[in-house]
Amino acid sequence: MRAQWREGNSFTLLPDSDQFLPALFKEMDNAETSLLLELYMFEDSELGERFIKAMENACQRGVKVWLMIDACGSWNLSRKSRKRLIDAGVEFREFNPLTLRHLGKFISRDHRKLMIVDGKVAFTGGFGASDFFLDSWFEVAVRIEGPCVNDWISLYRRVWQSRLSRGPGQPSIDRSVLGASAEKADEPAGEMDGRAIWGQGYRFQQIRKSLQDQIDRAKNQVWICTPYFVPTRSLRRKMIAAARRGVDVRLLLPGKDHDHPGVYYAGQRYYTRLLKAGVRIMEFQPRFTHAKFSLCDDWCTVGSCNFDHWSLQWNLEANQEIHHPEFAKELTELFERNFAQSEEVIAEQWFKRSWWQRGREYVYGHINGMMTRLR
Repeated sequence: MRAQWREGNSFTLLPDSDQFLPALFKEMDNAETSLLLELYMFEDSELGERFIKAMENACQRGVKVWLMIDACGSWNLSRKSRKRLIDAGVEFREFNPLTLRHLGKFISRDHRKLMIVDGKVAFTGGFGASDFFLDSWFEVAVRIEGPCVNDWISLYRRVWQSRLSRGPGQPSIDRSVLGASAEKADEPAGEMDGRAIWGQGYRFQQIRKSLQDQIDRAKNQVWICTPYFVPTRSLRRKMIAAARRGVDVRLLLPGKDHDHPGVYYAGQRYYTRLLKAGVRIMEFQPRFTHAKFSLCDDWCTVGSCNFDHWSLQWNLEANQEIHHPEFAKELTELFERNFAQSEEVIAEQWFKRSWWQRGREYVYGHINGMMTRLR
């Protein structure tokens, strides 16, 4: 399966939980034939309970429900909750649980976030069934209608049928059970071009390569939001080259309120060279930003992929790419609102930072470098 651009789609940007959670649950409550969910993080929590109840209710209405969770990311989902789902009729599977047979591949995780309703509407982004997404973290999702939905269905089926997925659920998903509406997914739903794009390990990094190609082509702006900023050398070089040729290159990154401080300091190791090249770095202040979205002129991407070695080297990831001026304008406005709530890293001040700060960058940067050699 190759990532292909599709015409005739409709994409709706849903910034923050007060927009994407109501949209998700509305579609779940209105599902008529099928519901497919793929989540990295599913926990016993207030939000997790809402997802469980929505799936139970769907099963009671006769909706066929499939749930794929990551065995590591959803470690805190109790046996009781898992049994509830299975007893309700949910086809339940875990991706890559720890076993002796696959011990060497345990580091590879399913980091995708996806929901498909009746085979005609899909959502992707960085969301999960954890209370972090209620109000602690800033997150973004996108609603998808049109031919791109078929590609998301294909991606879901491939993971469900993967040899690394385990559980009592069915070994395969017959497209016919998705409902009659799935047969109409190829019909135009709008005027936007888009494509589903994915990554699955070191030798298959279409998401990163696509972003790098867009950075090379950018004439006006390259704006990137990512919570875990430990970019590859090639990506750093692309950003520096774009900034030097006059493109407005900006990074929207988390501030000190980070869920993984070590990653925060490891990423700061690269600030100096980026700042010298003219890249602007903005650290979001109100709360931790877990969102992953980027903008290069009229090209946009929203999804699950971070720019760290976990996402680029080991994880299953997927993004929705969109090429449309109106959507780009909307994403630009979101960036600008978040820039206004950020603290810019000023080059002159950064160059004078303490030796203690430099030491943390060095130590965590080398730890991160060691992680790249685990496989």
